[in-house]
Amino acid sequence: MIFRKSKQFAYDNRLLIIVPLQIFIIVAAFLFSFLIRFDLAVPTSFWLALFKTLPILLLIKMITFWKIGLFKGWWRYVSMPDLILVFKGNLIASIAFIIYAVFVHRLEMIPRSVLLLDGVFCFLMMGGVRFATRALRENYLPTSFRRKDGKRMLIVGAGDAGQAIAREMRSNPALDMTLVGFVDDAAQKKNCLFQGIKVLGGVAELPALCVSAKATEVIIAAPSANGKQVRFIVEKCREAKVNFKILPGVGEMIDGRVSLQQVRDVSLEDLLGRDPINLDDKQISDYLRDKRVLVTGAAGSIGSEICRQVARFHPESLILFDHAETPVFHTENELRHIFPEMKLVPVVGDVKNVERITAVFNAYHPEVVFHAAAYKHVPLMEVNPSEAVNNNIGGTQVVANAAVAHSVDTFVLISTDKAVRPTSIMGTTKRVAELYVQFLAEESSTRFVTTRFGNVLGSNGSVIPTFVSQIKSGGPVTVTHPEVTRFFMTIPEATQLVLQAGSMGKGGEIFLFDMGLPVKIADLAEELIRLSGFKPHEDIEIEFTGLRPGEKLYEELLLDVEGVLPTHHKKICVATGSGCESVTFRRDLSRLLAAASRIDQVAVRAALCLIVPEYCALSPNPSSDDQIGVLR
Repeated sequence: MIFRKSKQFAYDNRLLIIVPLQIFIIVAAFLFSFLIRFDLAVPTSFWLALFKTLPILLLIKMITFWKIGLFKGWWRYVSMPDLILVFKGNLIASIAFIIYAVFVHRLEMIPRSVLLLDGVFCFLMMGGVRFATRALRENYLPTSFRRKDGKRMLIVGAGDAGQAIAREMRSNPALDMTLVGFVDDAAQKKNCLFQGIKVLGGVAELPALCVSAKATEVIIAAPSANGKQVRFIVEKCREAKVNFKILPGVGEMIDGRVSLQQVRDVSLEDLLGRDPINLDDKQISDYLRDKRVLVTGAAGSIGSEICRQVARFHPESLILFDHAETPVFHTENELRHIFPEMKLVPVVGDVKNVERITAVFNAYHPEVVFHAAAYKHVPLMEVNPSEAVNNNIGGTQVVANAAVAHSVDTFVLISTDKAVRPTSIMGTTKRVAELYVQFLAEESSTRFVTTRFGNVLGSNGSVIPTFVSQIKSGGPVTVTHPEVTRFFMTIPEATQLVLQAGSMGKGGEIFLFDMGLPVKIADLAEELIRLSGFKPHEDIEIEFTGLRPGEKLYEELLLDVEGVLPTHHKKICVATGSGCESVTFRRDLSRLLAAASRIDQVAVRAALCLIVPEYCALSPNPSSDDQIGVLR
């Protein structure tokens, strides 16, 4: 309580300290300038000139410093921008005093060198006292508030992010953390000091460094590290038997700021992450800035991240459309907190409802549409094929038709690798949706763009939440097949590429993302068990249950009939595409939607086979009774 009162007193009475100290610095700098000029032996006549002009100097500098804001701010947090402000204030004040000395005082008994030295000494003293305050605060005062049993921390990464974490850690005694060193593989940084803290060695030496520095926890502060690098660091932390946490990758830090509040446990996404994505911000900004943007499925895992990424480019308004009321509420609140100045329009509705979609387009006139609303659960859609068709195809048709009718500039469809040679209802419906927007692209001025990528880690319906739940209950963790593989991306990575692809499309393209190498689901399960602090096959068993209806051992991103061309972005290529004959497509699509509306599951599957022949050829017994579903 006494400490809090003293802090409050210091805050309320800072001017009682700052003003006298500023006066002292101004007087001392002027006096020191005379002493240096005359080798510490100032003639009597010059002393008279000094005292005569000193009040004018004080008046000029105090008014200038007040106006420019040098009496504000906390010296304990001084940084380079503050130093620039001090330089600016002294430059303006010195110029003003020189003008007075030349045109009013006529330089009587004031050497020209004194005018120059005064500005230099005043700047050095003002900057010095500020940085001395910060150094005292960070290096000496905090230690008196730390307990001896506090956490001893190592930071992996001595770059900007690591130093930002170190600065916050050392300036905040309430965190009860003592930074004992940096770890960095850059040879030129070894044994260097950053903020007075030494770089002890490289990551390979981490176990030994933890012992020698008596470290109890490691923070991985390397936002640009790829999955392989993070896995190596984590392995060394496990070898050292210390706790470890990580700073999110650059794609997750929406506002770009680094803080200890962002440090979290290492996740599977960190271990699988790849090189950070370099976006062409100008190209994306050209089609999003000051535009009205509609996102369907805005409350889902992909849709909500699209909203976060779009918001960075300052659209005129962002319309959040989803049928799930509570998730829309939470997404809106989150975005309002991060982007308080943005115009957000939460809309609850169903993409299949023509009247509702039309009303939204009439009311808000969107210029860019991201269509992320879709049913994605493969086994669930196998027993509900009519709903999959109505939502994934019918909903896409409704929204896309509205986009054409209202002359939307750009329409981006979020598709999936399961649309390639589909063996499932879900994948087939997404393939038909792709064909439909390609069909519209040939007949309208709207730029229809399709983005196709694989599984997204952490999205609703991904394997990760299921594995986490099974591990918490003690296992076993269930995997369908020991050899099943999938392409994976993180949510920020996928959505950033969606935005980039939307800026590149001319109309009708299917953009494919660099998904890297496919990953075995069994390997994911083992890694997640380790991250949870257990040993796979010992503490937690892995059980193989067999492929579910509609599932494949592996996924593809490209059909044989689709050529592929590179783009200027190394992580995006474009399929030259294989459309379909418009008259036949219209007829078959009408039959499909009619069958779905009357819940005729057999007719639905037959109609899907007509539009996507490879589904009928590849799907195991697509019309068998055990896959028709409970609704008929």
